[in-house]
Amino acid sequence: MNLPSQSHQSISREESWGYDRRILNYIQNAAAHGLYEIRGLGAKRRLPHFDDLVFLGASMSRYPLEGYREKCTTKTILGTRYAKKPIQLEIPIAIAGMSFGSLSANVKEALGRAATAVGTSTTTGDGGMTTEERLSSKTLIYQCLPSRYGFNPDDVRKADAIEIVVGQGAKPGGGGMLLGQKINPRVAQMRTLPEGVDQRSACRHPDWTGPDDLTIKIQQLRELTDWEKPIFVKVGASRTFNDVKLAVHAGADVVVVDGMQGGTAATQTVFIEHVGIPTLAAVRQAVDALEDMNMKGEVQLIVSGGIRTGADVAKAIAMGADAVSIGQAILMALGCNSETYVQKGTHHSAIEDYTAIGTAPGYCHHCHTGKCPVGVTTQDEILEKRLEPEVGARRVKNYLQTLNMELTTIARACGKQNVHHLEREDLVALTIEAAAMARLPLAGTDWIPGVQPM
Repeated sequence: MNLPSQSHQSISREESWGYDRRILNYIQNAAAHGLYEIRGLGAKRRLPHFDDLVFLGASMSRYPLEGYREKCTTKTILGTRYAKKPIQLEIPIAIAGMSFGSLSANVKEALGRAATAVGTSTTTGDGGMTTEERLSSKTLIYQCLPSRYGFNPDDVRKADAIEIVVGQGAKPGGGGMLLGQKINPRVAQMRTLPEGVDQRSACRHPDWTGPDDLTIKIQQLRELTDWEKPIFVKVGASRTFNDVKLAVHAGADVVVVDGMQGGTAATQTVFIEHVGIPTLAAVRQAVDALEDMNMKGEVQLIVSGGIRTGADVAKAIAMGADAVSIGQAILMALGCNSETYVQKGTHHSAIEDYTAIGTAPGYCHHCHTGKCPVGVTTQDEILEKRLEPEVGARRVKNYLQTLNMELTTIARACGKQNVHHLEREDLVALTIEAAAMARLPLAGTDWIPGVQPM
């Protein structure tokens, strides 16, 4: 009897890179069902990120500020170009647009309370404005999306700013999704949709097909609000340099650039993982566009997509952003992917609910199912009660305060009395990819890949 050689045994157990277990599972599921995967949250694979940059803290050539003696300002003003009433934030960290329908009414109220407590803004998302979020939010941005779901001119006038959404970082070129299990009677009424039927938003605005039409839309919204409200234009990061230029040319007061690490309540996995560019590359291209038009400072830039920590905020600002907007991380602060849900100071296990939908804390991306075990992304009458507005607001407030403290700590360490004085010169990159995308020198060298010969 001939036994297989050691070499043969090794080859027989070697996994193929191009057809590993993940790809095999994808192919076998596609073959069995003939359907693509829909899920929530953002890209799971490793992408170049702000983690690949570090700050050059002050020492001899620069002097740091004393943390408890010298002030570091965080005040941020957005919409100074044309609006009669620009919005003023106490911190440069805003809450991104997440719809009622995707999130419960309790969550929308919690976000408004938290944003008001720390002096920042929250955003409506697709599907219109809820009473809860308008009453709880001192500063509320109203989104105008291709779907027009819930769009109400009276609510536009009640808002503090308007955000025209051209694209989203997790799915540039694609429309939103809200599956039927999340369209309860209230959501259906707000969106003028039948209950329990899947909703797919349009991928582009029905009344314009290009930047000239966008100019007309911006003018209409300005006239509707007597030129009081700042107009934001949000683009999913892809052809960022040109898109930012076109948004500015159309008359935007603020441009929001959302990188591919941004999340979504529901879309095709192929969008999430394979469409768009990383936030790190997008912010540099956006700043290049503003500087090329000599509009840096006149038109403000908000960056979103994968912002999680105070360090991420500081790096985005140092690269040229005026503020950041956070979505996924806010959901995590509320309890997304936590083992427990919190009610009035008590903790209750959610493990069985995760198991029931075939996942576990830390792996859950089932926002689209409406079966959120911690009551965040649901319209289920029982599940949504697991997130009480008061508790959620306290958690999000704590999180935002922590980010701001980390931001100011880094700014002081770089010798800055204002977080908006952070600059590209304060940063270096740790990898060649990040150095090339961000156009920053590789740490310990003067080399910027793609700009200078090695």
